[in-house]
Amino acid sequence: MFKIGYRTVKTAVGAAAALFLAQALDLQFYSSAGILVILCVQNTKRKSLKVSLHRLGACLLAILFSFVIFETIGYHALAIGLLILLFIPTAVMLRMEEGIVTSSVIVMHIYSLKTVTWPIVWNEVCILIIGIGIALLVNLYMPSVERELMRYQQLVEEYFKLLLHEMAVYLRSRESDWDGKEMIEAYELLHQAKALAFQKLENHFTREDDYYYRYFTMRIRQFEILERVMPLVASLSWTYEQSEMVAKFIESVGGAVRPESTGLISLQYLHELREQFRVMPLPTTREEFETRAMLLQLLSEMEQYLIIKSEFKGKHTYIQSL
Repeated sequence: MFKIGYRTVKTAVGAAAALFLAQALDLQFYSSAGILVILCVQNTKRKSLKVSLHRLGACLLAILFSFVIFETIGYHALAIGLLILLFIPTAVMLRMEEGIVTSSVIVMHIYSLKTVTWPIVWNEVCILIIGIGIALLVNLYMPSVERELMRYQQLVEEYFKLLLHEMAVYLRSRESDWDGKEMIEAYELLHQAKALAFQKLENHFTREDDYYYRYFTMRIRQFEILERVMPLVASLSWTYEQSEMVAKFIESVGGAVRPESTGLISLQYLHELREQFRVMPLPTTREEFETRAMLLQLLSEMEQYLIIKSEFKGKHTYIQSL
């Protein structure tokens, strides 16, 4: 069974209202008001306002071009061609390209009337005001996505915990039946969540707390580090005491994955781990030396992972430790 979205409902209600009002005011070409609503209702409030202003500006510019060109060389096909040739580059230059199609309708209205008078101009302006105004009015309603963003946040953190757990398991045993599909799923989930967080931002005209957008951006940066770390972990072929130490550290990082954590305690843990490495006996074999070097590289990557989280400011102004 097909699904009707809220944007479709808003567009239908807005188009009907605009058509009714324009017809009630006895405006010529009143159906254009409904078309304007269809064109101006967008996914977000900011985008809808931007598109509407561009359409309004382009239509007013088209009226000016129509007056100059039609009244200069007459109302015939050559004039239409010349107008389009000049108007479209001008609209693009002024970044009003969204209004080109709407403006073409206005131009054809004037062309069909064979004259440009103040009543005709006022008629077109009224159509613009009704169509764009009602589109902006119906677009004031946007359903809240806060709950969905919270769900995304919980899912992302579960994925991070799983990825870090699998890393620790492999460091300990050098064996794992994990197929890695969660890496792909986590990547897709993060970008879907960030897109939704951006949509939430775009639905506010005033300055809005961009917590979720910043949060998912931060997690994407951390995920990029995990993508680099996974092949490094997989390349380790020997198990030493240091591997168990790093596995335990990574497990602690995974256990601390939550929105309010700052990563400061984990960073302190990492620094202490490095100090322990420094006082331990030097490697005695080539394999042990290479393994120790890769583990230190792994710790460096995890340090960057934690620094990214420590720099992130949460919903509150205070900083809360793990």
